[in-house]
Amino acid sequence: MRHRFLVAMMLVAVMALSGRLIWVQGLDASARAQEAVKARTTERTIGALRGEITDRDGEVLASSVERYDLWVNQKQVVEYLAKDKDAEVKGVKAAAQQLAPLLGWSVADTEKTLTGDRGFLYLDKNVEPAVRDAVISLKIPGIGSDRVSDRIYPAGPVGGNILGFVGSEGDPLAGVEYSYDDYLSGSDGSITYERGAGGQIIPTGQTKTTPAVDGQDVVLTIDRDLQWKAQQIVAAAVQEKGGTSGSAVVYNARTGEVYALADYPTYDPNAPGADDYLGNHSISDVFAPGSTGKLFTMAAALEEGTVTPESEYVVPYEKYFDGHRIKDSHYHEEQHLTLAGVLKNSSNVGTVQISETLDPQTRYDYLRKFGLGEKTGVDLPGESAGILHPAEDWKGRDRYTTSFGQAYSVTALQMVAAVGTFANDGVRVEPTLVSGVREDDGSIRSLGQPEQTRVVSSETANTMVELMDNAADDETSAAAVKNYAVAGKTGTAQVGDGTYTASFIGFAPADDPELVIGVFVYGLPTFISGARAAAPAFSQLMEYALQNQGIAPTGVAPRTLKNEW
Repeated sequence: MRHRFLVAMMLVAVMALSGRLIWVQGLDASARAQEAVKARTTERTIGALRGEITDRDGEVLASSVERYDLWVNQKQVVEYLAKDKDAEVKGVKAAAQQLAPLLGWSVADTEKTLTGDRGFLYLDKNVEPAVRDAVISLKIPGIGSDRVSDRIYPAGPVGGNILGFVGSEGDPLAGVEYSYDDYLSGSDGSITYERGAGGQIIPTGQTKTTPAVDGQDVVLTIDRDLQWKAQQIVAAAVQEKGGTSGSAVVYNARTGEVYALADYPTYDPNAPGADDYLGNHSISDVFAPGSTGKLFTMAAALEEGTVTPESEYVVPYEKYFDGHRIKDSHYHEEQHLTLAGVLKNSSNVGTVQISETLDPQTRYDYLRKFGLGEKTGVDLPGESAGILHPAEDWKGRDRYTTSFGQAYSVTALQMVAAVGTFANDGVRVEPTLVSGVREDDGSIRSLGQPEQTRVVSSETANTMVELMDNAADDETSAAAVKNYAVAGKTGTAQVGDGTYTASFIGFAPADDPELVIGVFVYGLPTFISGARAAAPAFSQLMEYALQNQGIAPTGVAPRTLKNEW
């Protein structure tokens, strides 16, 4: 009985094993084969090249060049020349002798790198295509390559504060590189293949390749040559006057295009780690505009009809308004000035008298319409909106100092765009740094039109141009440009740390303005007027910009208004 039971149990076991064998080898063979393929399949990334960043004329400012990362499977190198009967040296030693001169290494170091049992090890990174091709042509088992890219900036520090830079892994970290990464980055591809136990590619295995799609080119409004010149000029102005930093902006008031956005100090995006400052002074540094802010007060009063250019004011050196002492920058005897004379003499006392024809809320509303207290919309990281408190918070002295550019803060680009309103018939055009994205056929696809805001009437804008033309004396002003009538205004304001910011903003030709330029010098240790610190740099930059853009003199003489009564 026991014997028959044991035999029966053995038959059951045999049948079970047979059934499992039939399942595995027959019915489940396909599934098992798929699992095996999956286990030996690997995927590697094919990196996309970032698109170029060019200036308005197509000059390349940022580009990705094709490079390769070389890697090695140490287990396979021993097979090198193994079947070559004529080879005296084989395996790792032979591979090292061949590779060393291509990589610029010693044979000993190369042999050490190739020796071991690691399935994957980077051999060298960011090698040029010629080096990669020479290495791969040796057909050393276990050595392969991945396409990568190296970001280069051919113009060095020119426009570095605009372009930004990428990190060691190609990640965008600043500037246009960061803000427009969706267009520049493209899409990585991949290659999927089967590999053997030693990591080698199985020639007869399944292979699938998804090509990388390179990024699109981004075209800036910047002019490379003008950007370079602006950087040179503002750097010289800061160094000459002992400031800590500076900005220079060249802006087309009609289109909103920024032709130059220059900073000092700046950095070289090829090696950003070598510089201490990696920001953008023109859009992130905030300061009180000082006397350039008087332009907005006068424009608001003219627009509201409370004053005219011939309005008369008795202007002492100092005057108390509701118990608050307001004084001019330099002592003078009592003056009898028209509104035009108040601007030409840059009188704080006279400007407050003009501002008192308006209520604070009205003046605040105009400052907002000029774009102050909000970001410009250039879409660069780190931009500040400035500081403009509501009118109800203008307590005590602030009610009066806001009329001449104090008690609020702006950026350089904000101020240039705001003053550009007068050069564009009273319409403020949102500044832009990007023309668009280059399509495959070479055309440029716009990313949207800049917003336009009517701030003051054409009549008021024309009057402001005349006032600014009158304020900048083409015979004596340091801002003068030979053969061109210049309209502009100086500005100087003390900062909380005791230093000063000096500026000059203006345009030429005054009778047909197009380019608006602002030069700003920050961190001056003592009071130096905008006329001395910034106006000479403005003159140099405007002269160059007019020639650069092919804007000829109009031949119209500068306008002179009645300044005294």
